[in-house]
Amino acid sequence: MTMSAGWYLRRLSRMGPQEIGGRVGDAVRRRQWRSARPPHCPSVTGARFTAVLPAGTIAAVPADAAKRLVAEADRLMDGHAVFFGVARDDLVAPDWWHDPKTGLRAPSGYAFDVQYRNEDAVGDIKQIWEPSRHQYLTVLAAAYAITGNERYAERVAEHLRSWWAANPPLRGVHWISGIELGIRLLSWVWIRRLLDGWPGAAGLFEGNPVALNQIWHHQRWLAAFPSRGSSANNHVIAEAAGQFAAACAFRWFPSSARWRAGALRSLERHLCSNTFASGLNRELATEYHGLVLELGLAAVAEADAAAVPVPASIRLVLLRMTDALAAVVDNRLRPPRQGDADDGHGLVVDGAGTDRWASLLATGDAVFGRLAWWPAVTGTDVRTPLLAALIRPYAKNGTVTRPASRPAHLADAGLTILRGGEEIWCRCDGGPHGFLSIAAHAHADALSVEVRHDGVDVLADPGTFCYHGQPEWRRYFRSTLGHNTLQLDGGDQSVSGGPFLWTRHARSRVLVADTSDEGVARWCAEHDGYQHSVHRRRVELTTASQELRVVDEVRGPRRAVRLAFHLGPAIAADLTGNRAVLTWTRDGEDRSAVLDLPGQLSWRAHRGETDPPLGWYSAGFGRKEPTSTLVGTGFADGAQGFTTVLRFRG
Repeated sequence: MTMSAGWYLRRLSRMGPQEIGGRVGDAVRRRQWRSARPPHCPSVTGARFTAVLPAGTIAAVPADAAKRLVAEADRLMDGHAVFFGVARDDLVAPDWWHDPKTGLRAPSGYAFDVQYRNEDAVGDIKQIWEPSRHQYLTVLAAAYAITGNERYAERVAEHLRSWWAANPPLRGVHWISGIELGIRLLSWVWIRRLLDGWPGAAGLFEGNPVALNQIWHHQRWLAAFPSRGSSANNHVIAEAAGQFAAACAFRWFPSSARWRAGALRSLERHLCSNTFASGLNRELATEYHGLVLELGLAAVAEADAAAVPVPASIRLVLLRMTDALAAVVDNRLRPPRQGDADDGHGLVVDGAGTDRWASLLATGDAVFGRLAWWPAVTGTDVRTPLLAALIRPYAKNGTVTRPASRPAHLADAGLTILRGGEEIWCRCDGGPHGFLSIAAHAHADALSVEVRHDGVDVLADPGTFCYHGQPEWRRYFRSTLGHNTLQLDGGDQSVSGGPFLWTRHARSRVLVADTSDEGVARWCAEHDGYQHSVHRRRVELTTASQELRVVDEVRGPRRAVRLAFHLGPAIAADLTGNRAVLTWTRDGEDRSAVLDLPGQLSWRAHRGETDPPLGWYSAGFGRKEPTSTLVGTGFADGAQGFTTVLRFRG
């Protein structure tokens, strides 16, 4: 996907003068760097790595988590991995610039000359970038730390030396994006820590001029080209966390103290600005909440390991993010599926089958202490004991108030969770359209609902699937029709100006969020995304009857409407007229519900359609599968509402 002149003009219109000035400076600096040979890092003598794990840390790793990790490491040793739904068998000796999905190999040359958004020239950039975050190498390093088997350490060393040789500073696609450099630095810190008992560790890192040059150039790059203004979202936090971690653990360079201080200021500023007071991430994209929380915890771990003081505000934001996560998960510890999701992680030291959200809550328990209303955390992981060994336990502060009971309405984020007993979970969206002027990771999903029964998606958020290279699919998964809400006149509530750009944002406001009655929970909100019309939605969940009632009203002139309900991939639907019988199986038990749809609309089931896309579910980035979507078509003239009733059977 190559950006047009129109896109650049639209993107420029979302920037302020300060951001424009900063980007002009970046462009000048790139030209200067292009015409000069990259400098070599200052000489380093007597460097020692001291940010090691405390004694006994590895012994605290639960046996089942260690077993999963070693199994994953053995698959990697055999060359096998899956990135974004694409099976890889080439990880014994990777080609760092090859995309197995398209078969293309990214061009070499000066990094900022590479048109990485153009899939026809570069391939799928996410497929190329992901292995070079080196998070699979942190898994191998962790397997060495747990087993003492040197074959894992030797493979890590082999791959790092290969990558450093193939990717000299400022050459090629791996020197384009700051988030990639930041996460890669964080991986290198943990690789060095986990390999500390291996005799070759010092020679691989602090005793290796090539490694030192790479570490220095990564930090020089991050200091020169931070994400700015309308792009200061999760990317800038990854940049700051990676640079801070490296400047704490690899503190051998003349600039280390300056880089460390600058990264810490950036981390504090952007963690606070990226997070609502309620603790939810302002991008309102759940997986980025997880990414930012992981990055923040990893940065604090480095600070405490290096005895670098951290502002109290950083720990407070991470505490609130953890409490917010505990508040919004369902009874199976699944958070909402909201906004963009690209499977990004801050630190990976666990094997397949480890629950990301349970792991984060377990770490939160170890670092901050669980509250009485937190859901019980099941499962074990490797990451929690490692982070908990480094992070100083949170000191209770009388000025910090944590929620006394489980929040159901997080007003600043416009997110409300309605619960009908333990099993029924409903997320209602009445919040802002994303974060900053471009709302990069937002979807046009105002007033959408997401409903689960015992953790099974019944009315599902379809997900994300892709970013670059497949514009028709990117548009679909971000669209209003691609969510459980009402579309008018075939358009989206918010106007897209590109794959990570919205030029007009729907404004939502919550009118009612009453969850005080244990028997009946109510929510009502409206948005102004459609010119000359207002869409208002009321939702009522009654526990005793296990009934969810949704009423949609359109105030304004007569408009063509489409009302969509996307079913989860486990749900079979038998649609007759305006009634759908839904059936599924959970833990070997057959379950069912009845969905009575508005009779004023004509209903049709869609599944796996491609021209245009409709009836799809993306469980993770790069993956999609057919599912049933029920779409009702008709007209709204303001005379009456459209009522939908979902009744769960016993």
